[in-house]
Formats: sequence, structure tokens, C-alpha cells
Amino acid sequence: MDSTRHRRPTADAAGDRDTSDEDAVLFWERHYRTRHAWDAHVNPLLAETATPLHPGAALDLGCGVGGDAGWLARRGWHVTAVDISSTAVERVAERARELGVAERVVTAQHDLARTFPAGRFDLVSAQYFQTPLPLLRSRVLRTAARALRPGGLLLIVDHGSTAPWSWNQDPDIHYPTPTETAAELDLDPARWSVLRADMPRRRATGPAGETATVVDNVLLVQFIAG
Repeated sequence: MDSTRHRRPTADAAGDRDTSDEDAVLFWERHYRTRHAWDAHVNPLLAETATPLHPGAALDLGCGVGGDAGWLARRGWHVTAVDISSTAVERVAERARELGVAERVVTAQHDLARTFPAGRFDLVSAQYFQTPLPLLRSRVLRTAARALRPGGLLLIVDHGSTAPWSWNQDPDIHYPTPTETAAELDLDPARWSVLRADMPRRRATGPAGETATVVDNVLLVQFIAG
């Protein structure tokens, strides 16, 4: 029996979805219906961060089509993978089955502006958790920080530059620096410690095989006190 679990959250106290919620669902559904195998690779900064860690419970925010969740599960992590797109979470479950790690992956559709997965985690990964649509991102990421177990890590990797294949080619876009993101989170330094805040460059490959040098904005935070 397939043990990959897929859950839909119930609506929260805010009531029924409004138009902006529906727009977000439609946008990301269209996005992931056009994404295939090229997306199903681990993000390199997640691999760099998680490789030396002892496997535990991980939360993958905006999981996409499962590259990160599958990589973590193969290394012994128990992963909760969430996305606003039902197509995305269905592909994560499918990939987990293909990799033989279905028992270590739970998938759930969440609009993280409204609902957040229950539980406490040793690692929360927010890889390119950015959107052209309205989102109180800092509130979601603060909730993620509060979901960490003592010693747990929140890894936020953002776009720091625009790749030629990006869905957002606005020349005036501002990508928050790691310092700006940390300031928006406004976490108590007595309880959370910033372990990394930098902007490395790397060579990336797009969906058609094109390559470009891109910048990643990296913030790594550890929960140090209960």
C-alpha cells in the first residue's frame, strides 16, 4: 500500500478564500503544469546545509515538484512537503514513490498565508519562497521559525538576481538582501541566532539547458532556546 500521505487543510477562521487566494492557486497551478524533470533536483544550498546534519524532521515550504523533498528523504529525513499547488504536491508524492521513500514523505496542499502545517521540525527549508502575488512572506517565515525544535535550522534561499528563464523579468524588481530578510523576521536574538547571511554566486541551468550566473540570497537561522 502506498504510504505517501496527502492532506488538504481545512479553512481557517478568516473564512472562505477571496479572489487573491484564487489568483495565487491559478498562477502556481499553471506554473507547475509546465515544469517537468528539470525541476526535480535538489537545490545546491540545501544540499550544502543539510549534508552534515543528522536526519530528523524536515519541512519543505513551497516544495515544487519534489527535488528537495526526495533528496532529504533518501538521506533519512522525514519530510513534510507543502505547496499551494495541488499539481506540485501530487508530483512530490509521485517522485517519493519512484525513489522508494514514500514512507518518509508527507505531502499537503497549503496556502501558507492562511494555514501552516502542524508539528515541530529540525530543519525548515524555504527555497525561493518568492511570488509576484501579494503575500505576507515575513509572517509565514516567522511562523516557520517558531516551528523549529531547539537547535533546529531555518534555511531561506532567495533569488538575488533575475535568470534569463525567470517568470519575473521586471527590471526594477528589488530582491531583499539576507540582512533585510532577517530584519523583517524580527526574531529575538536571545532565542534565534543568525548563522549565515550572504549572497553567493553560482552557475545555474534553466529548463531548456541554458546557463547563467545567478546570485542567491542566503539566510540560515538557528533556534537556540525554548
